[in-house]
Amino acid sequence: MACCSTRNGLIAGAVLGALVAVLGGILIPVGDSIITSTVTKEAAIENGTTAYDNWVSTGAFVYRQFWLFEVTNPAEVVNQGATPEVVEKGPYTYRTRYLPKENITVHSNNTIAFLLPAGAIFERWMSVGPEEDNVTVLNLAVAGAYSLMPETLHGLLNSMINKNKTSLFQTRSVKEILWGYTDPMLRKEVGVFVPYNGTYDGYYNVFTGKDDISKVATIDRWQGQRSVSAEFSSTVTLKGIKMYRYTLPPLLLAAPSVNPDNKCFCGNVHVTKNCTIGGVLDISSCRDKVPIYISLPHFLHGSEILRETVRGLSPSTEHHSTYLDVEPTTGFTMNFAKRLQINMMYGPSSRITILNKVKDYTIFPVLWLNETATLDDETADMFKAELTSRVQTLEAVQIALLVLGSVLCVACAIAACVVRSKREKGKAAA
Repeated sequence: MACCSTRNGLIAGAVLGALVAVLGGILIPVGDSIITSTVTKEAAIENGTTAYDNWVSTGAFVYRQFWLFEVTNPAEVVNQGATPEVVEKGPYTYRTRYLPKENITVHSNNTIAFLLPAGAIFERWMSVGPEEDNVTVLNLAVAGAYSLMPETLHGLLNSMINKNKTSLFQTRSVKEILWGYTDPMLRKEVGVFVPYNGTYDGYYNVFTGKDDISKVATIDRWQGQRSVSAEFSSTVTLKGIKMYRYTLPPLLLAAPSVNPDNKCFCGNVHVTKNCTIGGVLDISSCRDKVPIYISLPHFLHGSEILRETVRGLSPSTEHHSTYLDVEPTTGFTMNFAKRLQINMMYGPSSRITILNKVKDYTIFPVLWLNETATLDDETADMFKAELTSRVQTLEAVQIALLVLGSVLCVACAIAACVVRSKREKGKAAA
């Protein structure tokens, strides 16, 4: 009778162990579902969530670093038709995006629109020098007027250039080149980012993540234009948190002959060699016809001719690629580097003296920038405490239950078999 009782107890133990193991298995999908539900609720950009409060405010510091391309042989280019040679000078760093978002509008399609107030505060400690440093760069007014004025008026433009003793290149301070100066020839404010302070960037329209957390804060449209997409590159670790790194595909800036989607960014077939030059996009249609071309820094992934017409460029995937690091559970971008180069165009002219020796159309780099932000230590610790540690705890409990239940089940089953075997042997001996 005692033997039966022992055997039944072991069978019960095996069943209990199996139940515990099953419970551990059930916790995996159930726990994941609970975590996903909680994250989706709190990470969505919706009034009342934790994410919304952080999103509306300025959040982490965003810095914009500038490297200007200084021309080392300006006289030789103008007087002898030499190939321009440049060296980058920088970084000159400004803190940006420090003002809260404005005109926030929630849409029914799970997107939210807003304006981003523009502002820039110079950070001397993160720069190679003061913003009053002088740099010899392309003359923005001359390059702009060359394209904006029809060829029949190039004689008039030449007179304006000579009257104001202007040339193809000019020496100005970093501050003037970036934020503006009064050009003597045009009698108006000129600068790469004129106007900037007191203006707004946007409208932005981004996904709230309410219906799909993987899309949270992803730009749907900017000023009515569709955003570009990034592709998965690798898994990285930031402050102890696993991230998925996404980068811009080289095809994004490919020539229209390779990527037909870029056909609308080929405005001048003479400059782009019948739309066969890759690595640059003509955005003059978005900038009042001013001949501005955007590219990756140092013409990364661009056609070789771009680096042949301007010497001194050394593209590097490590230093010049754009990327963003996304935490996979929440979809939050924790670290990013948005790198972009701004170029202008000039070309030959028989009527403009300073362009007489220019041999061909040239897409000339003015500067490149790196807009970057990263997760600070305090936020990283809070994130790990609030989310990562809970996920890890749940996973540990799941594994413990699976192991404990499996061991208990197997051990009791084996013991029950042993007891049964001894019992049968005892009966046979009797």
